[in-house]
Amino acid sequence: MPVTVDCVLKAKAKLGEGAVWDSVSEVLWWVDIAAPALHSFSPGADRAEVWKMPSAIGCVAPRRGGGAILGLEDGWSAFDPATGAISLLNNRAPGRPTHRFNDGCVDPNGRFWAGTMPKTGPRDSTAGETGDGELFCLEADGSCRCELGELYIQNGLAFSPDGRRMYLSDSYPMVRTIWRFDYDQENGVPSNRQVFFDTRAVPGRPDGAAMDADGCYWMAGVDGWQILRLTPDGRIDRTIPVPVEKPTCLAFGGPDLTDLYITCMGPGLITPGTEDRQPDAGGLFVCTPGVAGYAPPPAAA
Repeated sequence: MPVTVDCVLKAKAKLGEGAVWDSVSEVLWWVDIAAPALHSFSPGADRAEVWKMPSAIGCVAPRRGGGAILGLEDGWSAFDPATGAISLLNNRAPGRPTHRFNDGCVDPNGRFWAGTMPKTGPRDSTAGETGDGELFCLEADGSCRCELGELYIQNGLAFSPDGRRMYLSDSYPMVRTIWRFDYDQENGVPSNRQVFFDTRAVPGRPDGAAMDADGCYWMAGVDGWQILRLTPDGRIDRTIPVPVEKPTCLAFGGPDLTDLYITCMGPGLITPGTEDRQPDAGGLFVCTPGVAGYAPPPAAA
């Protein structure tokens, strides 16, 4: 039976991203990197809020004890939604003033992982340039370390519900790959990097991701008008068409984690001439795919 995808918020974001469900407050956090702005949506109260940010915001995670942690240009910062106050936690990442955060996810132990990319766009692989994006980890004590480099457009961070696997993708057109790692939960160390899924055979590059309770990986197919469900062994299990060209991030939410929220690119970043096909581009969408999802825990820092 076809899955219906509805627009629940006509936000008109330019670059909607970073969707994550806060199971404590029952709020969906998401960002508009380009505005820049932080958004929240409370489906139970049908309430949406927006906070203007001081710099590009790539990712957000609910924080243990309340509030959120933001991935801003000058580093990870704590955010208090009651007052709008922002306070810097660690300024080591994104590592250099030319870079910004792009995509992040919290591991089962509360570490906040996030990747970076150049503010002006990725390096050119056709000119022999190696990607200079990096993957950082914010520990519970507020310290930060760089774990991985040579990324062009880091995306798709996710952890399996049992915490034994970490996933990471690169959206760069010449890469378009999702990798799977073995993951040491106790020490927060990924290893044994392997290709999980090569998206060059399907419409859409790999962007943001979500995990479901069965351990399947859901991929937003930016440029492809669709989202995919991939089994733990890397096979396409389901394809769900969406009413926007550039879905960017996914998050399971709702009381039973059965609603799948979808962010996307909006006016200015969609293909010219497609506006009539996607009048709600830049909005927040939701569908009920018939499976229960997995919501990452709050960040511990």
